Amino acid sequence: MTGVLDNSFAEKDSAQLVSGTERITLGMGCFWSPEALFGAMPGVIRTRVGYTGGQSAQPTYRNLGDHTESVQIEFDSSIRSFEELAAYFWEHHNPVNINGYRGRQYHSLLLYENESQRTAIDRVLLDRERRGYARPDTDIVLYSNFYSAEERHQKYYLKRYAQAVESLSARYPSHSQLNDATVAARLNGLAKGYTSMERIKNEIEAWRISDAEKSDIIDLISSIRW
Repeated sequence: MTGVLDNSFAEKDSAQLVSGTERITLGMGCFWSPEALFGAMPGVIRTRVGYTGGQSAQPTYRNLGDHTESVQIEFDSSIRSFEELAAYFWEHHNPVNINGYRGRQYHSLLLYENESQRTAIDRVLLDRERRGYARPDTDIVLYSNFYSAEERHQKYYLKRYAQAVESLSARYPSHSQLNDATVAARLNGLAKGYTSMERIKNEIEAWRISDAEKSDIIDLISSIRW
C-alpha cells in the first residue's frame, strides 16, 4: 500500500494526491455511513466527508446551500480501480430513495475528474444495463470543488469511542492527522460493522511499511477497547 498516511485534504478544490493514487467523490445520502463503508476497503488510503456539487460559497452543515453531503476517497489505483469503486457506489444505495429528500443535502452524486474516469463510469453503467438494471437517477458531473465538513462529522463512528481516539492520539496528535490516517479509515469502518479487527491486522501485515511500523500500529489498535 502507498505509504503516506497523514497528508491533509485541501479545504476546497483539488488536494495534492500521493503518487500512485486517485480520488473519487460521491454523494449517497448522509455521509457518515458511506465514509465508514469505503474506509473499510483495502486499497483506500484516506477518506473525508464534506460538501460538494453546488455553487454556494463556504457551505456548512447548517447552511448547505445547493451542495450535497459527500465522501471523498483517495485510493491506491494499483489495488483498487476507479471502476470498482463506482460500481460499489451504485450497489450500496438507492438514488430514488434519497433524491429530493431535504433538497440537495441527500442526493445521489458522482464526480469525475478526467476523461479516463468518465469512461470508467460509462463502462459501469453499460454493465449494469446488460444485467437488467435501469439507469440510476444519479447526477454525474465534473469535479469542481470540495469543502471539508466540520470536525465532528469526520470519522463519526470511530469518534463515538473516546478511548479509541485517546489511544490513537499518541500516533496522530492533530485532528487532520487522525482524520487522514489509513488506520483511522479502517477503524471507522470497524466501528460501523463493515470490517473486522482480524481483517484489518491481516491487511496491515501486507502494507509496504517497515516491520517495526506494522508492529507498532497493530499493537496500538489491539489496545483499543470497543
